Amino acid sequence: MQYDPERRLVLPQPKASESVALIHKGEEISYRELVDNINSYASLFEPLFGKPVAIVSENRPEWIYALYSIWSRGGTAVPIDFLIEEQDLLYILQEVKPAVVFCSDHTEEKIRRVAKDLELINFDRLVLPKPNVHAIYRELSEIALILYTSGTTGNPKGVMLSFKNLLSNIDAIKELNLVGSKDRTLAILPFHHSYPLMTTILVPLSIGASVVFLEKLSSDELLNTMRDYKPTVLVGVPRLYQMLEAKLRERLFSNLLGRTLYYLSIPLPFARKRLFSPIHKAFGGRLRFMVSGGAKLPLKTAKFFSRLGFKVIEGYGLTETSPIVSFNPPNRIKLGSVGIPIKGVSVKIDEDGQILVKGPNVMVGYYNKPEDTHKVFKEGYLMTGDLGYMDTEGYLYITGRIKEIIVLSGGKKVDPEEMESSLLESSKGLIKEVGILEIDGSLHALIVVNEEKLKELGIVNIEEYIKWKVLDPFNRSLPEWKRVVGYKLIKEELPKTRLGKLKRYKLLEIYKSTQEKKERRELKGPYVDALSSIIQSLTGKKPYADDHLEIDLGLDSLGKVELLAFIHSTFGLQITEEELSTLMRFEDLIRYIENHSVKKDTSSVDWGKILQESKPFHVESHPRFISIGRLILKVIFKLYNRLEVSFEENLPSGGFILAPNHASYLDGFVLLSALPEDVAKRTYFLGEEEYFRGSLRSLFARFAHVITVNLQKDLQGSLQKTAWLLKLGKTVVIFPEGARTRDGRLLPFKKGFAILSKELSVPVVPVVIEGTFKAMPIGSFFPKPYKIRVRFLRKIEPNGKSYEEIVQETKKAIEDVYRV
Repeated sequence: MQYDPERRLVLPQPKASESVALIHKGEEISYRELVDNINSYASLFEPLFGKPVAIVSENRPEWIYALYSIWSRGGTAVPIDFLIEEQDLLYILQEVKPAVVFCSDHTEEKIRRVAKDLELINFDRLVLPKPNVHAIYRELSEIALILYTSGTTGNPKGVMLSFKNLLSNIDAIKELNLVGSKDRTLAILPFHHSYPLMTTILVPLSIGASVVFLEKLSSDELLNTMRDYKPTVLVGVPRLYQMLEAKLRERLFSNLLGRTLYYLSIPLPFARKRLFSPIHKAFGGRLRFMVSGGAKLPLKTAKFFSRLGFKVIEGYGLTETSPIVSFNPPNRIKLGSVGIPIKGVSVKIDEDGQILVKGPNVMVGYYNKPEDTHKVFKEGYLMTGDLGYMDTEGYLYITGRIKEIIVLSGGKKVDPEEMESSLLESSKGLIKEVGILEIDGSLHALIVVNEEKLKELGIVNIEEYIKWKVLDPFNRSLPEWKRVVGYKLIKEELPKTRLGKLKRYKLLEIYKSTQEKKERRELKGPYVDALSSIIQSLTGKKPYADDHLEIDLGLDSLGKVELLAFIHSTFGLQITEEELSTLMRFEDLIRYIENHSVKKDTSSVDWGKILQESKPFHVESHPRFISIGRLILKVIFKLYNRLEVSFEENLPSGGFILAPNHASYLDGFVLLSALPEDVAKRTYFLGEEEYFRGSLRSLFARFAHVITVNLQKDLQGSLQKTAWLLKLGKTVVIFPEGARTRDGRLLPFKKGFAILSKELSVPVVPVVIEGTFKAMPIGSFFPKPYKIRVRFLRKIEPNGKSYEEIVQETKKAIEDVYRV
């Protein structure tokens, strides 16, 4: 844009009219052509005298022609998201009553459905008249734009921005000489939002720079466009940079050279660009700045690109501030900060930590909403709703948003965005997205897992793995009041605004309705009924084509074993649990069976048969080591923890299952020291093989009667291994909870021990271990001298009982005695 001496707006018109203004689908549009097209569009109107004209269209050059033509004919532009929901579109059109609506083939039908009587101008069907100069000079106080912000509750509000508001932003950027006519930027983000409107249209076209349109938002398309058109400035939102980071990080860290260069670059900032020259070439080779706004950029992402030699400039603003409030000066960048206020803008922090803004960039008000306008001002300052602070050098930092802060039942406050970032980082790529929300005074999480990463690692039991390997260590790093107490895994992407901000107000609805399906496509075929029937019997849910066996249907680890046994007996296919992890979509499993089945003979799953197929293996016996170890442990626990053992007479002769509660790492050692000598010598413990890798640990496992199993990848094999021990008359310790308690309370009991008991006709002896949770809870490195008690309860015979009855009887026996 250029301005007359009295600062009144006219058309974009740089010194070199033949220089490139826009590049769209490979076609270059010069500034002369841009101005001609704007004048042609302006010929479509009579003078508008402040009337609103709406633009409801995807990004395209015609969008820009329409915008400037509205201004040049004296109108107010009302850009509307072309993906807006119909009820919101109807509300906006009824409120502003536009004289004309610009649209495209993509949006015309939607507009006509909600408002039939409006005059529409369709970009795709328009025959342009010859250009004719119709410019009307505008007063700076006139309203240039009405931009509607998406409402989280209630209807959207129209933010009125004057030409003075817009010029204050443009002038502040121009004065710093950050960009010039030789610069080139990408139009990635939707123009209806103030941030891309200002940074990828108004500023570039006011200085004679070039704008390249991106056709499709994906990392591959973006990199191809950058390679072809070599932009100098990339304007994006955090979500875009996180997407690029994930792609680059995966490639960079997949080889030793890439990892070495990355860590070498940390102390060598001057050499980063040269070290990563191939990456810079992939970005076009001319990129000077990466600009981020619209939401808070994770510090991890900013540091990543900085270490690759890119200059990352983060800014801050709102639609109500035209939008820029602050940004980092390129020669004095502070990563993690959103920079210093632009010229003419005053920022202060109120007593509650809220950011307040005053200046020529602050909006005129909300359209037709004087009361709402009055509510957002405090002593002449706009209340942003954002929390933050300023350092001694005047740099602004954002710490959260007032309306998003979660207040727990005890009054403690949690910033969900901070927790989400921490959980994503600690998950090491296993979680794609997470949304933290409050339910009944506690924190819960909606989690979208990275299925490809889980497949790559061979993780079979996703739910268990996420619970114990991701969420549990994350929780233990936090104070108790801040921990995630419930979660749900979902497949669909979390709802976001067009600029990538999480729509938090929708999370509770999604959490409560995770079982509802958007698509319920049923499958038909000779194998579907049989497989559907077994899955429904195991999960209680009917499977549909796109259902994930675990995430959607809740198939647990034992259920998978039963399913695979059914597939083997019915279709003659031997699928391992690890192979099943690549076939977790119901339709994928059906297609696999269709292509590989060798028979079809429907029969029920027989756990007895499965366990009878247990293969013999060499069981090491080291009674002397057990006797010495037991004696040492007994002395230590007697003296240090005043160990008390009772009801040893309840221990039967022969093979049986010991089923203790699990509260601490100490439990196995305490139990061994509490057992009578003769029983201890024939007792074996199950241990996850990942904890007994390496020569020393492996040696200890052998001598300590630890049988290593892999419950994650081979639960069936683990059960068969245990069955062989019981057949030999050994005693086996199985913790029914499968994991240690985190709060002292019993966890749900799994039915694996009950299957072994019933099918092999061996009794279960419930064991209550008290005091170990206080002596050495999770996270402790050295036990405390709390008193420990071990009680062997009366045996439970499996005869005539179902698996569930054995589980419940065992659990009740322990619950009746156990105290934290």
